[in-house]
Amino acid sequence: MLLYLLRHADADTPAPSDEARALSDKGKAQAEKVARFCEAHEMHLSLVLTSPVRRAHETAQIVVAKMRAELLIAPWLACGMHPASALEELGAYRSQGSVMLIGHEPDFSQLAAHLLGVASNTALHVRKASLMLIELDFFRAGAGRLQFSLPCKLM
Repeated sequence: MLLYLLRHADADTPAPSDEARALSDKGKAQAEKVARFCEAHEMHLSLVLTSPVRRAHETAQIVVAKMRAELLIAPWLACGMHPASALEELGAYRSQGSVMLIGHEPDFSQLAAHLLGVASNTALHVRKASLMLIELDFFRAGAGRLQFSLPCKLM
């Protein structure tokens, strides 16, 4: 499986709750930029799974509109996701060729470290609207191979 990790784009700070934070204008532009990059590089996505948190879901909707992939809300991608649980949840999608997850920090740094077998997640930091590709032949910790990690500003 090709597993794309996309951290949500920039969000407005003022909101009634953290879960209600919407994408800022900058965030909408970032999400569009990521979507154009994916389209230009012919990244064919079988499925996009997003956190139910508003800023992640809005990022996903922008990407899916350009990529024409199926979008599903995955409650396990909400803030506070645990890497081992995420890997277990991903097993249900192992028949998919390429899956994009859209979620949060520090969850994605922890997940990437877990998949790559990196001892400390402090070695990784996934910036807003950054895209990472990890190739998984086996669904276990340390079995992933990093193909790229690209911040939005370089797309």
